[in-house]
Amino acid sequence: MIQISGVSKIYKIGDVETVALDNVSFEIKAGEFVAVMGPSGSGKSTLMHILGALDRPTSGKYILDGEEVENLGDDELAEIRNKKIGFIFQSFNLLPRTSAVKNVTIPMMYAGVDRDKRFGTAVKYLKMVGLEDRMEHTPAQLSGGQQQRVAIARSLVMDPAIILADEPTGNIASVQAEEIMAIFRKLNDEGRTIIMITHEADIAEHAKRIIHIRDGRIRI
Repeated sequence: MIQISGVSKIYKIGDVETVALDNVSFEIKAGEFVAVMGPSGSGKSTLMHILGALDRPTSGKYILDGEEVENLGDDELAEIRNKKIGFIFQSFNLLPRTSAVKNVTIPMMYAGVDRDKRFGTAVKYLKMVGLEDRMEHTPAQLSGGQQQRVAIARSLVMDPAIILADEPTGNIASVQAEEIMAIFRKLNDEGRTIIMITHEADIAEHAKRIIHIRDGRIRI
């Protein structure tokens, strides 16, 4: 499903170059649950942005479902982000004054999905993550773990093949983190490909394969 071949990412500020990724190569097959693990500054967030079609590599190839992503236009990249990849972030990225159910409908609004279908789909996935009694609550009325479950529900509404999670347990308690990992395992058992960025070894152990990255390079 995913092929990363010789990918490098270099940021330039004036005459100063910073190598965030250095000739990175790996493959992820459909249905895998992979953790990308590394310390702060290792390049894992840069890698996540490239995998999520949020940024382009300086060099190298990124092939997703047979398409060379680095050659696609902005509109095509936006379509990939909306339909093929479900994003889950450490900071949840929920609209603060908006109910859980309305937060979950947002990707469908951008895709032009009918209002009734948006609501029905949002309710379906909020029930799936155990929040049927919190649908009208705003983020401020939810715990960190509950907010992350809202974010998971939102990531699923366009039925993406890939779930890309960036430090999904970074802002929640350990008990809630285990609940989030149980949801990820269930999603993976249902056939979804999950790529999880983390610096926590105990969280990475929930994945079926771990890719270690340090100083912008894959470490065996």
